[in-house]
Amino acid sequence: MDAAGTPTLDEVARRAGVSRATASRAVNGSTRVSDRAREAVAAAVRDLGYVANPAARSLATRRTDSVAVVVPEPDDRVFSDPFFGRTLTAVNRVLAERDLQLVLLLARPGEEEDRTLRYLRGGHVDGAIVVSHHRSDLLAEHLGALGLPCAFVGRPIVGADRVAWADTDNVAGARLATELLLERGCRRIGHVGGPVDMAAGQDRLAGHLAALAAAGMDDGPVDHGDFTEASGEVACARLLAAYPDLDGLFVASDLMARGALRALAAAGRRVPDDVAVVGYDDLGADHCTPPLTTVVNPAGDLAERATRLLLARLDDPGAVPDPVLLPPTLVRRVSA
Repeated sequence: MDAAGTPTLDEVARRAGVSRATASRAVNGSTRVSDRAREAVAAAVRDLGYVANPAARSLATRRTDSVAVVVPEPDDRVFSDPFFGRTLTAVNRVLAERDLQLVLLLARPGEEEDRTLRYLRGGHVDGAIVVSHHRSDLLAEHLGALGLPCAFVGRPIVGADRVAWADTDNVAGARLATELLLERGCRRIGHVGGPVDMAAGQDRLAGHLAALAAAGMDDGPVDHGDFTEASGEVACARLLAAYPDLDGLFVASDLMARGALRALAAAGRRVPDDVAVVGYDDLGADHCTPPLTTVVNPAGDLAERATRLLLARLDDPGAVPDPVLLPPTLVRRVSA
């Protein structure tokens, strides 16, 4: 213990049976540590209640001039979904204005998430921007515990009142989508929803159901995907098999809608003559066959605003900027 009674790194090393240098590398997330040593140090940290917060000390004395973009998604999705491309481009553009470096961290739950948190705990970045937050990753809580300034692209499903974030009004946007299908006279409107462990998935489902309720209609058929094209195709095929009278479909992302259009074509259903379709995001929707009516999710704008919220935190660590919620816009094309 030091003079204040706080466990020291030397004690962690002794408890773990490793050198101080090895303990330091393990605590700071270095890959130059054996699995056995890393586990021993992690156990010693838990037993002693050791807390390393070099990020806070760094902010008080110097900056790393780096900002992490944390994406709790699989690698293949990050590099194939245009949402992430636009997001990273916008973040990097804003950081470049301040001569700050972007560090991309892909953090799936489990070992990858633990590795990411060790890296963030090690004081390698000045702050973090989180994209595609899920309930299970608890990133708002983890980053809050680290004392690391952060901002979220998209409203966090947990801890939204404690962190800065920028989002579009997904409830209102989903209402616009379903109201358009109702205006067309659709009577059996299905919904391919996003993941229920994400705020966007929950909010877009809530807006869809609210529009149906306001029209005096039952909830209607719902199936869920994971915002990927393949999941949209599978979910739409299930809906068509269960509800052959389906004449309207609101899909919670354009990628899933692309898959849904493929399922409709395979079933011999014409769009929009037999089934009208509305997507969400406006990311490549004009290149679908037929071109997709959709709700705009301004990924680049949201990323820019979230990045500026983080920079405001870095300039004034005591400030908690108000969240940004942008109104939705519906773009009408052939599919509806």
